[in-house]
Amino acid sequence: MSAQTHYLAVFTSDKTGPKWRAWRAMSEAEQAETARIGVAAVAAWEEAHRNSIVFRGGPLGPTKRIGDDGAVTDMVNLLTVFMVVRADSHEAAARLFENHPHMNPFPCDGVEVMPVLG
Repeated sequence: MSAQTHYLAVFTSDKTGPKWRAWRAMSEAEQAETARIGVAAVAAWEEAHRNSIVFRGGPLGPTKRIGDDGAVTDMVNLLTVFMVVRADSHEAAARLFENHPHMNPFPCDGVEVMPVLG
């Protein structure tokens, strides 16, 4: 039995930041070509890391928040894509995402990695 732990990885992206401004400044054709290249790069990354991926996850959509008062509101957060990986350490899990294509060519700006407890 492996001593590896599962980690939740959440890609972040400031939808008002410079990477998204640059994305929105592209023409539709430039966005489509960048997306084509990016999708292929993500597929290659997933293939190269297939033994570490527990759950591929996926992109996250618009967010609703319910407060302790029961009010439901729309909100914008930094959460963009998620997945679950396994690794020997927290550091190793984070390092899996170095140079991930969601950060280039896509406009994510980081990946938050945390152990799944329990």
